[in-house]
This record gives sequence, structure tokens and C-alpha cells, in this order.
Amino acid sequence: MQIKSPTKRMLPLWLMVLPGILYLLVNNYIPMIGVFIAFKKVHYSKPLWLNEWAGWDNFQFLFASPDAYIIVRNTLLYNAAFIILNLIFALFIAVMLNELKNKLMKKAYQSILLLPFLLSFGVVGYLVFAFLSAEHGFINTNILQPLGMEPIEWYMNPDYWPYILVVVQSWKTAGYLSVIYLAAIVGINSEYYEAARMDGANKWTQIMKITIPLIKPVIIIMTLLAIGRIFYADFGLFYQVPMNTGRLLPTTNVIDTYVYRALIQTGDVGMSAAAGLFQSVLGFTLVLLANYTVRKIDKENALF
Repeated sequence: MQIKSPTKRMLPLWLMVLPGILYLLVNNYIPMIGVFIAFKKVHYSKPLWLNEWAGWDNFQFLFASPDAYIIVRNTLLYNAAFIILNLIFALFIAVMLNELKNKLMKKAYQSILLLPFLLSFGVVGYLVFAFLSAEHGFINTNILQPLGMEPIEWYMNPDYWPYILVVVQSWKTAGYLSVIYLAAIVGINSEYYEAARMDGANKWTQIMKITIPLIKPVIIIMTLLAIGRIFYADFGLFYQVPMNTGRLLPTTNVIDTYVYRALIQTGDVGMSAAAGLFQSVLGFTLVLLANYTVRKIDKENALF
């Protein structure tokens, strides 16, 4: 009997992952060659490699702007809120779905919860507008007016939007994260729960003492990945959902939307490349720091 070499045995697996590797290479690594654009004075009349070096000038626009504090503050605070709330909601949904015994209903609920994640923010923006429109919005016409309250100009008052954006983002993302956590929960050996029930543990105790500790590695990985993008903001959420309304900029303007508006006005590609590099370096640094903290507390659950 001829024994296949390790290379031949692994060949089908390599062929399976090859499309993913090619996608990662083309979409993530080859574009990194363009990092040098962040340090160039880009003129479209010349090839990129013949443009003059700008040094650190392209990075100054982020920090020299009077809006620098606002956009960085908004980006960090929103993402911090998203990380915490999405974790709580996603875990709650995953635990509830795991307790559902009817498989058909479980699949139906998973599909319903995943649907918002599949919608584009262009569609979500119009859904939000249908609720918040001053004249014909559902909240003003069907809730506030029947109660004898004055309609609210939602798109003219920036104070409401930190709450609106957090609700919209959680509604859109928590369902997707819950599917990931549910997959981890389903993989837990049922014998742990049987032993806990024999010892008289109720559902809450089982969740806190068995479910959460055993899926902690998945929670840590997802949280670290989210921290890595804490300096990035979902462009669609902050640009399309508020309808690019100027009055809302104090609470909806983040790094990504600020760079986009500056790029539209100036056409300076080097400036936008510098902003992207700035976000990437800070995100990578935060992942390293967060992972280092995890290693100090619980080495086994560190990402690397």
C-alpha cells in the first residue's frame, strides 16, 4: 500500500484556502505598496514615483485642523460604545437562541437577526429617514403627535444623534456577532450543563460559570479585532444615515467622513493616504497593547 506524502495529503486543503489567500493578497497586501503615497505630493500629470516627497506635510492636515479634537473624539467614543454594546447585545442574543429548542424557529430567528447586517447603509439611511422625517416620519406622525407632543426636527438637532447612531449600529451588527458567539456556544460539551443541573445550578449560574468562561477566547478575539479598528469609522453609518446634514457635524463627523469631505474639496490623494496610514498604525499599536494586557492577565487566551 502506497502512503501519500504529507504534501499530497495537504494538497486538497491548500486548494480550498487558495481563493481566500489570493483575495487577501490582492485586496490587502498588494495595495500596501501605495503606502509611500502618504509621503508624496501627488500630481496627476506625473507617474507616482516621480512626484516630490512631502515628508510629514500630508499628516499635518489632521492635527492642524480646528476640528481635529472633535473628529478624533467622536471616532474613539463611538467605537468604544459600539464595542461594549455589541458585545452585550450579541452575547444576550446568542444565549437566548441557544436556549431555543425548536430548530426551525432558531434558524428563522438567526436569518431575521442577520438580515440587517446584509443591508447596505444606503438602504438603512432611508429606513432611518422614514422613522425620523420631520413631516412624514413614523415617530413624529404616529407617536409624538397622537400624544399631543410637538414634532421633533431630528435632522436639525445634533444632540439626538449619538443615541440614534448607536442604536442603528447595534441593530445592524449585533445579529451578525451573535451568530459567531452562538457557533462557539453550540460547541460547548453538554455534559458541563448536565453536571451543573445535577448540582442545582440555575440558568443564570450556568451562563455565568460555564457559557461565558468557555467562549471567552472567542470574545477576546472579536474584541481585539474591534479594537484594531477603533480609529476607523463606518463611513456609511456616519455619512449616509445622517444624510450628510451639515447641522449634525458636531456629533456625526468622524475621521473617515472628514477625510472624504477634504478629499472631495482638495483632491489631495496624499492627504487621504496619510490619514489611512495614521489610522492603521494607531489601530495596530492598540491591538498590540490590548493583546499584551490580555497576556498579562490570562496568557492562554491571548491572541498571540
